[in-house]
Amino acid sequence: MSNIHPTAIVSPKAVIGENVEIGPYTVIEDDVTIGDNCYIDAHVKIGQYTTIGPRCRIYFGTYIGEPQDHRFTRGIVSYTEIGSDTVIREYVTIHRPPFDFLKTVIGNHVLLQAFVHVAHDCVIGDRVTISNHTALTGHVQIGAGAVLSGYVKIHQFCRIGSLAMIGPEAMIGQDVPPFTMLREMNFITGPNVIGLRRAGFDNQKRLMIRRAIKTFFFDGLNATNAIAKIEADPEMMQVAEVAHFCDFIKESKRGIMPGNPKFAGLTEEQRDALNARM
Repeated sequence: MSNIHPTAIVSPKAVIGENVEIGPYTVIEDDVTIGDNCYIDAHVKIGQYTTIGPRCRIYFGTYIGEPQDHRFTRGIVSYTEIGSDTVIREYVTIHRPPFDFLKTVIGNHVLLQAFVHVAHDCVIGDRVTISNHTALTGHVQIGAGAVLSGYVKIHQFCRIGSLAMIGPEAMIGQDVPPFTMLREMNFITGPNVIGLRRAGFDNQKRLMIRRAIKTFFFDGLNATNAIAKIEADPEMMQVAEVAHFCDFIKESKRGIMPGNPKFAGLTEEQRDALNARM
């Protein structure tokens, strides 16, 4: 049995799971499905065609619904899908697509902190953390396990790779490959060492990923030659994550965010020391 505050407005066409709590003045529209054991705070609006998995927590002032897009008209059937165990903090906005049958997707175990904006057609993978006031424009893709700091702005159609780390106030206009760290004036500075360790990658795997990132960003090669050099190294290519790093770059349509020119020609130890001081 669910606990729905008497001031909440819940459509009879919504499907509400077991043990769901819905707070005061919240609005749940038609064709919404909310999984078991969810918590929906006060003054939340969950718009039509939204599906929310079990054990999610959605806090005060969140809006999930129609996009900020001049192409959208009422009556379009598009969707927002939110996975299980996801936390959406205060005043987050999440928008469904402006065209029929498309989806905005947020994965499992995602944390969206206060005032995050997720625009139409975005796809956010599992275990992603996005910090306060970060904004994703349309069609952005975020890979599993990525971490975005606060006040980051991401241009439409950009991709952030899995286990990438984005520093605060970054302006992302091109793709950020998996396993990398972007900080200080919007440059790639090396691997996301802490993220790789937390993900359980062993020393050899981390070493090969580090070598691939160094080759691509800091050996003075153009993108084509850098990828060719990585793919010609059998030791690197036996690591599936290195192959994924290369494939991500080759599939890019917007290009890749640049490496920090300060790091060109430095040893790994020198780059690590410089990174630590930033």
